Amino acid sequence: MTETVIGIDGMMCEMCEAHINDAIRRNFTVKSAKANRKKKQCVVVSEEPLDEEKVRAVIGETGYELLSVASGPYTKKKLFGLF
Repeated sequence: MTETVIGIDGMMCEMCEAHINDAIRRNFTVKSAKANRKKKQCVVVSEEPLDEEKVRAVIGETGYELLSVASGPYTKKKLFGLF
């Protein structure tokens, strides 16, 4: 599993976050995509690393500004007190 953090500028509301999430889900096979306007990023979990050039194109098509793309191994976060 891979976690990709995509830095994005220009998101102003929940609809902006949804727009980014939908664009990622439409163009890539992902387990999850969670955009956060306050952090200016979208965190994507996928089986395989995302194609960075395609990420740039997809974000560019949405009208938002791509700031960065960073990928690494995904480690599932444990909840305190559970399991």
